[in-house]
Amino acid sequence: MDMKKDDDDGRQRTGTVWTATTHAITAVVGSGVLALPWSVAQMGWIFGPLALVIFAVITYYTALLLSDCYRSPDPVTGRRNYTYVGVVKACLEKKDVVICGICQYMMLWGTIVGYVIVAATSMMAFKRSNCFHYKGHDASCGTSGNTYMLIFGGIEIILSQFPNLEKVTLLSMMAAAMSFTYSFIALYLCIQSFASHHKFRGTLTGVKAGVNGISQSTKVWHSFQALGNIAFAYTYAMLLVEIQDTLKSPPAENKTMKKASLYGLGVTTLFYVSLGCMGYVAFGNNAPGNILTGFYEPFWLVDIANLAVLIHLIGAFQVYAQPIFTSYEKWLASKWPSTIFFNKVYTVRLPFTEASFRFTICKLVLRTLFCIITTAVAMAIPFFNAILGLLGSIAFWPLTVYFPVTMYISQAKIKRGSNKWLALQSLSLIAFLVSLVSAIGSVADIVERLKHAKFFSVTF
Repeated sequence: MDMKKDDDDGRQRTGTVWTATTHAITAVVGSGVLALPWSVAQMGWIFGPLALVIFAVITYYTALLLSDCYRSPDPVTGRRNYTYVGVVKACLEKKDVVICGICQYMMLWGTIVGYVIVAATSMMAFKRSNCFHYKGHDASCGTSGNTYMLIFGGIEIILSQFPNLEKVTLLSMMAAAMSFTYSFIALYLCIQSFASHHKFRGTLTGVKAGVNGISQSTKVWHSFQALGNIAFAYTYAMLLVEIQDTLKSPPAENKTMKKASLYGLGVTTLFYVSLGCMGYVAFGNNAPGNILTGFYEPFWLVDIANLAVLIHLIGAFQVYAQPIFTSYEKWLASKWPSTIFFNKVYTVRLPFTEASFRFTICKLVLRTLFCIITTAVAMAIPFFNAILGLLGSIAFWPLTVYFPVTMYISQAKIKRGSNKWLALQSLSLIAFLVSLVSAIGSVADIVERLKHAKFFSVTF
């Protein structure tokens, strides 16, 4: 039996190495890029750039392993697995599927919380840069972010009523374009800043203890947290299988995906190292947590960048939220198949158009509640870098390293105790230790900030 043809489900796939490369770049480049100069500043010129390169290499290598698991049990002729969790289900045990699902959805939701924080920060930065431009840099231009978070949450409540991920494709495309817009503007502003003062800033070991009230323990925690930020910036494994599922064959999907990962992560790494290092050159050890908040002139360009961040996050919120909606709504509908709340579909015709709005009460109520809770959590803990570090530490080891390595060992039948088995397990152990110290650093920073912060009081 030609298994490859038998299980292709009649779906026509047209993806190529170039479309997959584009998707890979879009999946990796996100708001986490704005924290890279701060992350480099915590570790300095020796370990900062080195960490950017090492995480890129690890992400690329594990992407190669995961690409071979798209089809199982054979990477070329085996049966397709359409999602990341589907791959885990095909290769590992039921408990691994549960753990993977928990990690994946925690990562998705945590990322959304971070997006609300960044969106409010960008709106505040927009207002502040205009205030400084018209009133002077000595003017009092402080602003509160609570109102902006509520506005952003309100927008997402409306957009959350789109039925599924396919219906937010336009938002996703806009988000991808905007991510490149603000990233390139940030890089340009850093280069311009360095060109204006001609001073090579930064130190070999980064932020120094005893300077600006930074204790030795804070220095250590921030360095660990910076590792999590960088890991978060390279998050890719969660979407790799879905991208690979768009590829046509021949050639075999795993071969095409490996090329796409090389090109996509290569371009991304070059960009990340450039922005991380140029941001550190521009600000030195005083690099801000969100690099765009460090610029006020030219105010119009800074405004464009912050507006691009906002548009990107409006779309990105839905890209990450829709899989969560689909998951719990499908589960609830199957759990209570005869309950009107979960299953009865209502249709409302929109005025002045031929379009109609279809919904269930469950969708209307629970999606709205989801957006409200997410916004409330973001308002309570508005710590951008700490959130990024914690998310990176949560996702990096299990999703980027452990599951790809374990599934590859299982599918390729790597003999226990062999040199390759030992090397792969060593990589997994090192990644676990990195995730652990990163999580500790991020939690320590959050705890420290909570001592001095007022709940639901976001200022800038």
